[in-house]
Amino acid sequence: MIAIHSRDNPLVKRIHALSTSGRERRKTGLTVLDGAHLVSAALDAGLPLTQLVVSDSGLHREEHRALLDRSAGRCPVASLPDTLFAHVSAVDSPSGLLALMQMPASEAPVVSASSSLIVLDAVQDAGNLGTLLRTAAAAGIALALLTDGCAQAWSPRVLRAGMGAHFRMQVHEHVDIPAVLSGYSGRIAATVLGAQSRSLFALDLAGPTAWLFGAEGRGLSADLQAMATTQVHIPMPGQVESLNVAAAAAICLFEQVRQRS
Repeated sequence: MIAIHSRDNPLVKRIHALSTSGRERRKTGLTVLDGAHLVSAALDAGLPLTQLVVSDSGLHREEHRALLDRSAGRCPVASLPDTLFAHVSAVDSPSGLLALMQMPASEAPVVSASSSLIVLDAVQDAGNLGTLLRTAAAAGIALALLTDGCAQAWSPRVLRAGMGAHFRMQVHEHVDIPAVLSGYSGRIAATVLGAQSRSLFALDLAGPTAWLFGAEGRGLSADLQAMATTQVHIPMPGQVESLNVAAAAAICLFEQVRQRS
């Protein structure tokens, strides 16, 4: 283990850049996993780490020491004083352990006609995007398609909110949704209000569904709305205009889980 004490150290500069700059992540193909849960999830998924970094106080945590032992010989390890670790961390409350990881190579998504999936349209909030992926993974969804305008899926904040969901499903960014879903034979459901919108709880959701969820505020784009074969709304007896997109997605996806079980 190498002990580092200076902000001018090349590794410190590199991690700080990866934590704060989407351009740097795209240029290097690397991202930052912040926290023991994400590091453990990546190792469980068999993904190679390129660097482990632990804070001085983090060294005293049994969970961190176990992960360092588990990674022994697989990648270099560095220790930082707590203040320097906070400087390079992308989160407000650093846990004391982070790792650098190569982001998966971009591949063309393969959509199965017999499987459900989620489509996220220009979801810009990192917390919402990560929560949507976590919710989908928990509901057994194996594929997420993201349009242009979404937050960077492999950014540290989205990864942190996803809590390991990225390693349990396929996540594709900058997807041409009309082209990819052109041959999809399942239901394509858009959560929108309107005269043609049906109550979620009146639908038969036993079959495969491509769920379309739009950005905070403006909702789905007109092009994606036009693709929907079913318009869906969630009945809300309370005096509330709308739900957060992550909350709405959770209700829809787990209504499908409920019906199937």
